[in-house]
Amino acid sequence: MEIYVVRAGDSVDSIASTYGVTPDSIIYNNQLSYPYRLAIGQALLLSVNENAKEKRNIITGGYAYPFIRRFTLTETLPYLTDLFIFSYGFTTNGDLIPPLSDDNWMIELARKNNTSPVLTLTPFGSDGMFSNYLITVLVNSPDVQQNLIENLLKTMEAKNYGGIDIDFEYILAEDRIAFAEFVTKVRIAANAAGYSVSVALVPKTSDNQPGLLYGGKDYALLGEAANSVLLMTYEWGYTYGPPMAVAPIHKVREVVEYALTRIPADKINLGIPNYGYDWPLPYEKGITAARTISNTEAIEIAIANNASIQFDPVSMSPHFSYVKDGTGHEVWFEDVRSMNEKFSLIQEYHLRGAGYWQIMNLFRANWLLLADTFYISKAPD
Repeated sequence: MEIYVVRAGDSVDSIASTYGVTPDSIIYNNQLSYPYRLAIGQALLLSVNENAKEKRNIITGGYAYPFIRRFTLTETLPYLTDLFIFSYGFTTNGDLIPPLSDDNWMIELARKNNTSPVLTLTPFGSDGMFSNYLITVLVNSPDVQQNLIENLLKTMEAKNYGGIDIDFEYILAEDRIAFAEFVTKVRIAANAAGYSVSVALVPKTSDNQPGLLYGGKDYALLGEAANSVLLMTYEWGYTYGPPMAVAPIHKVREVVEYALTRIPADKINLGIPNYGYDWPLPYEKGITAARTISNTEAIEIAIANNASIQFDPVSMSPHFSYVKDGTGHEVWFEDVRSMNEKFSLIQEYHLRGAGYWQIMNLFRANWLLLADTFYISKAPD
């Protein structure tokens, strides 16, 4: 694969002629819509003929809700080792709360693609938000933990799940040790039954990083407690924050380098965002809210508004600005250039692999580039 950045005057046909590829391959790889207009600065993934290059195996995972389109999931599963189905909750008694939509079809489709379906456990309260009260009740009650673990194992077996992912956020600092001990209990019980256990970690850069998100997540303890971890290295740019890259590579690198001082590299999966944001301008703290968009939608917005896409050399992320109906907008998203930077980080530090939040929108160029860079570990037929 080769990455080409569109210049003024380019067309699909002219690029195809220059590189000796078919126009159809450019259209397919990059999910271009008729009449196949391009944006200046747009990064295209080209399928060129090159000699085979040395690659290594990695683990890949992606989070999805049960209402994902079947076509999107079918197109994505060949590139996933694990499918994280989002999500199961639990009560203060340790009873499991299943997703609102049926997850059986996802499990069946994952198995057909030699992808392991993973049950994602989250502490959502009645308001649909992470509840540290629910976490506190759980991690400080052996009886509740035992009931929850038993219910998890029963559900895993009944539904043919292959693993458990523990995605808890806003854990109180005083529950830090108790939470790690809970993860250890889940891992011991799950491993004995043949299941793996992963845990999601907020992006820290020091042991004592201040903030409600960070105090309850101890990298060293959780690295020992779980079979693997996911670094949630995204959301620097987020819905209510100022316009900026979602996963600036220099910030992602800082998290990885800290994590490696506490957790072995072969346990670490790098979190990768599969989305972008469109902020209305001017940004006003506490008032402005960005709209979440897919990476392909970002390109369509740029084309529709004749915007030229820039590539920031520090964050290594694409962005552009435009005006619509008298309102300015700033867009940051991911393209194959920014993804390639993240893949290089996985290579450089010999990490276990990658985990995507989330795979609800198809980003074919990303998956093709991933498969061109790595061998993706899959379960045996």
